[in-house]
Amino acid sequence: MRMIALAGASLLLALTACGNESGAGASLTGKSYLSTAVSENGQPKQLAPKTRVRLQFTDDGRLVADAGCNSMQSKVSTSDGKLTLKGELASTAMGCPGPQQGQDAWLSKILSAKPTWKLDGSKLDVTSGSTTISLLDRETAEPAVALDGTKWSLSSVITGETASHQAGSEQAWLTLNGERVTGSTGCNDFQGMVARTAGTLTFGELATTRRACAGDAAKLETTLLSGLKGEVTYKVDGNTLQLRSSANGLDFTSAR
Repeated sequence: MRMIALAGASLLLALTACGNESGAGASLTGKSYLSTAVSENGQPKQLAPKTRVRLQFTDDGRLVADAGCNSMQSKVSTSDGKLTLKGELASTAMGCPGPQQGQDAWLSKILSAKPTWKLDGSKLDVTSGSTTISLLDRETAEPAVALDGTKWSLSSVITGETASHQAGSEQAWLTLNGERVTGSTGCNDFQGMVARTAGTLTFGELATTRRACAGDAAKLETTLLSGLKGEVTYKVDGNTLQLRSSANGLDFTSAR
């Protein structure tokens, strides 16, 4: 397992707007934002191909961000129209192609510099020095993928306040269709029944094939199957499926 301790593991932040264009009651609680444009010194800045800046805000005061590769996060204050980190901006440690690795460092520097923010309806501007990142509410920029019929690939494992990307997780996936769930741990296939209510999935016992798994594959299988046991809450945010239990959580993404 490759892992760096994070200041918080849930994805999203309670942000009460102060001195913004939307008024004193504006809030970003439970919202995610995707970049639509970036400018530096008044000129457009091109991000690495097929990447966008993502900012997610949680109702317990955490900022989770990425620029196309690693996820970084910290508790944050939003008073006085600034994003002020309340601790180290911690990151996952996935290897990324050169341009994306540099983009991670670029975003980290901006978020660590107490950038100002301005909310105008569904539009959010984050500015540090001569750099402005313009973003749009994710529900507008990238409508949610359907829960059913989508192949969801495992992207992160959440344990307490730690997020990790486990070796081989890109081979693990699941698909939900009504009352059935099928998928793969990356080593064995599985299937079973799942009941649902608003915001909740309840997994029955999952049947798996019986290939012997060793090393990282065995660890990943144990982690995945334990996260698909009993009642979990779920949320689809754009192309991300978040599953959470009282002990841990799993994040999946779709290729759209």
